Amino acid sequence: MKHTFEQKVYFSDTDNYGVVWHGSYLRWMEMGRVDYCAQEGYTLKELEKMDILLPVSSINIKYKASAKLEDIVIVETEISKFNGLTATFKQTIKSKETNQVFITAEVVIVAVHSDGKLYRRIPEPLNSIFEKEVKCQELV
Repeated sequence: MKHTFEQKVYFSDTDNYGVVWHGSYLRWMEMGRVDYCAQEGYTLKELEKMDILLPVSSINIKYKASAKLEDIVIVETEISKFNGLTATFKQTIKSKETNQVFITAEVVIVAVHSDGKLYRRIPEPLNSIFEKEVKCQELV
């Protein structure tokens, strides 16, 4: 299942050149991943109560164009790969008005306990959710 939301570009999101600062894209991507899990029924607080934290282990971003002040961007998030230990989110940020893609990214997460110890497998219920999502992607 793809999670999508809109975000207006504010002055605080831009740099001296009047374009979106690269860190703003990272913040919006984080929002997309958090909201993806919430859409599946698991907020960060609920996961934390289950002793599941989901840190990023790697990010690969391709910057293609720059969003500007007052643009409305669309942030799309979906699971593209899952091997039991890591889940890869495919994320795209694009213009609502023109559909121009600003960035594409692959973000790999792992699951750790609150003490930082790595889980051998991403625990349930996320394991089933991510596995089901990847199988659905393969059918498309």
